[in-house]
Amino acid sequence: MNISLKFLLTTPIIALSQVVAPSDSATHAAPKKVPAPDKALKFNLSEDGSRWFQVTFMNQTWARYTQSNDGTTVKNKSASETFDIGLRRTRIQMYGQITDRAFLYFQFGQNNFNYLSQIAGNRKIAAFFHDAVCEYRVSSKNQLKLGGGLTIANGLSRFSQPSVGTIATLDVPVFAQATVDQIDLFSRKLSLYARGQVGKFDYRFSLSDPFPVSTSSLTGTQAAPAITKNVAVFADSGHHKQLQGYLMYQFFEHEGHTTPYMTGTYLGTKKVFNVAAGAIYQSKATVYQNDNGNTMYNDLKLFCVESFLDMPLNKEKQTAINAYVGYFNTNYGKNYLRFNGIMNPADGIKGTNVIAGAQGNAYPMMGTGQVVYMQLAYVLPKNWFGDDNTSRVSVYASDMINKFDRVGTTGAVHTLGFNWFINGHKAKISAEVQNRPTYLLDPANAPTLKFNNRKSCINVQYQIFI
Repeated sequence: MNISLKFLLTTPIIALSQVVAPSDSATHAAPKKVPAPDKALKFNLSEDGSRWFQVTFMNQTWARYTQSNDGTTVKNKSASETFDIGLRRTRIQMYGQITDRAFLYFQFGQNNFNYLSQIAGNRKIAAFFHDAVCEYRVSSKNQLKLGGGLTIANGLSRFSQPSVGTIATLDVPVFAQATVDQIDLFSRKLSLYARGQVGKFDYRFSLSDPFPVSTSSLTGTQAAPAITKNVAVFADSGHHKQLQGYLMYQFFEHEGHTTPYMTGTYLGTKKVFNVAAGAIYQSKATVYQNDNGNTMYNDLKLFCVESFLDMPLNKEKQTAINAYVGYFNTNYGKNYLRFNGIMNPADGIKGTNVIAGAQGNAYPMMGTGQVVYMQLAYVLPKNWFGDDNTSRVSVYASDMINKFDRVGTTGAVHTLGFNWFINGHKAKISAEVQNRPTYLLDPANAPTLKFNNRKSCINVQYQIFI
């Protein structure tokens, strides 16, 4: 990696590590006044504020250095490493309590826009509606809400329906969005759902109408995968509805319930400890060819149990902890395995025993098997920046440990990073190092994959969320 690239990547980390103690004069100066909380872009539709409408905006810019998987090419040239700048998410939310019982929610924007982004050769990718939901509150409070539309109200896990503007790490564990952009629209589906909070329980149940896999292509061409021997792919013949459910028990404070999205971290403003279980089921979702050449269908059966903790540790110092652990049993069908690279900075792969789609930063993210995901974050004391009353810092680590049927060994994706909260989640800079495994085809034991080596990525994100 050349000197200028190293300087660009390390400058934010060096700058944050050189915080000095305040001088004597600063110590004896009058304390800064704590600024009043920022007002939301919220419009009251009634005099008492019970009916309202709100708009939010979010942009996440990435600057990233990636060690490429072996055989990676960019525009037909070998690329052992890449540096790219992109927009991970650009979003507008519009939502509100229109009547005492009626709630309306829209989200509009785009994802994963970098220098390779295109649809049928056109880089002018149109933004689209992620969510468009009508919801009716049946009960006087939040015991029962009925809704429908394009929604992220999912089963499986809290990370299957994450509030991406409030996460504790730089990015969400995307594997939990189990069918992302295969038979859904960035984890959203056309669904009818019921959700609510009864006592300490929070629940959501959905009947979803999944999209055909043949409409998932980013190139505008037919994307239905070929049926292969002993390796399941999503079926493009027939159509079956999907059932989803999620049940959570809340030991301490209740989490918010305005939208289906689930907060990543409250930065110590709430005391939350939950345990939960979720599931997704779809009949004949995947297909493969057996040894006799017969076409075989598999049901999609996904299950998760998880626990989430987010609470203050020392109120005076304003330290806080965020912790999560989840076990995922994911049965997509025989030997199903999907390589995925977030906003992949490469577009091709060449070589012996390389895997189609495994270029750039891709790794086995979803598959038939088992996954354990863990994360731990710690918010440092408020005096990290001297008498600055708004800036905070957190450090975090996460691990995705997986054992997929088609991979011969257990794999693990490690991340280590920090967040500089300039103004909470509204303005923050995150930096992260990720280390991932890479694989090759094993000709002696097809269709099993064998471990090859490990590669790393350094990523810096700047988020604005108002």
